Amino acid sequence: MQAHDLSAGGDVLARVHDTARTAARLHGLPDAEVTLINVSENATFRVDDPATGTRSILRVHRLGYHSVPAIRSELAWLEALRQEAGVRTPRAIPAPDGSRVLTVPGELPRECVMFEFLPGTEPPEDRLVEDFELLGEVTARMHRHARAWREPAGFTRFHWDYEAALGTESRWGRWQDGPGMEPGALAVLDRLDKELRERLHRFGRDPGRYGLIHADLRLANLLTTGDGPPSVIDFDDCGFSWYLYDLAAALSFIEHHPLVPEMIEAWLRGYRTVLGLPSEEEAEIWTFIMFRRLLLVAWIGTHTGADIAAELGAGYTLGTCELAERYLTGTV
Repeated sequence: MQAHDLSAGGDVLARVHDTARTAARLHGLPDAEVTLINVSENATFRVDDPATGTRSILRVHRLGYHSVPAIRSELAWLEALRQEAGVRTPRAIPAPDGSRVLTVPGELPRECVMFEFLPGTEPPEDRLVEDFELLGEVTARMHRHARAWREPAGFTRFHWDYEAALGTESRWGRWQDGPGMEPGALAVLDRLDKELRERLHRFGRDPGRYGLIHADLRLANLLTTGDGPPSVIDFDDCGFSWYLYDLAAALSFIEHHPLVPEMIEAWLRGYRTVLGLPSEEEAEIWTFIMFRRLLLVAWIGTHTGADIAAELGAGYTLGTCELAERYLTGTV
């Protein structure tokens, strides 16, 4: 697992900001104002062009994470969802030479993608249950499309299975290196890890259960305007995994919230307006929630530059231990 270079902070982010300004110039926007929005897997910037008054979103990729073919594959699914499934996704804006994935030269060349700016806001926190029903319906429409879609030649994206997330690959790092990993936490989470590995193996990877998903479809990645279906953004993690992983990802960082049982039921109601979900799959929902939660323990340990990682820290590991005990004893 390669270290996350954007977590290095100051000097690296200053160079990435320079990369973003260069990308804007290469897109024919020499006078644009480039403002950092956030840092997670990548650095995301708002680009405002004073000449036209237009706004766009620029994603500067971290080093060594996605290949150019993988980024192009992401953009292919975004376009297919927009054209074939009625899911509003941001269009990639090509550079003047026609490139949708722009490699900005430098000592460490980086891939950049410019997206159209979509209107809307993240659904408010005071409507968690209602918005999860909407989220479930949108997710099901994406799953329905993915099951029938013929991927273009050369399509390649990550898998989010056990080995990639927690096993030999540990794409976001080892959970054992997460913050606050005391001996007691190690023991509890090791039991959880073994249980997850066994259950996921039994669950299997039948095509009806496993396929192309968003993999980070939280409310934060929905934009609502109040007049029509929401837009879905941030497909950087999209790849192959269990369809139920999208529900687990929707609950990222809030798995302990007292409304989670109601949120799950709302998500399922929305999902079932489009697709069915067999009861034996529904019975494993918490397996996927804990799978994602343990992966996020690792993510926090390797993404110290992300605001939410710094905010949650060791407390998230402690909360994971409490949830793990409940899951392992069947009381969650």
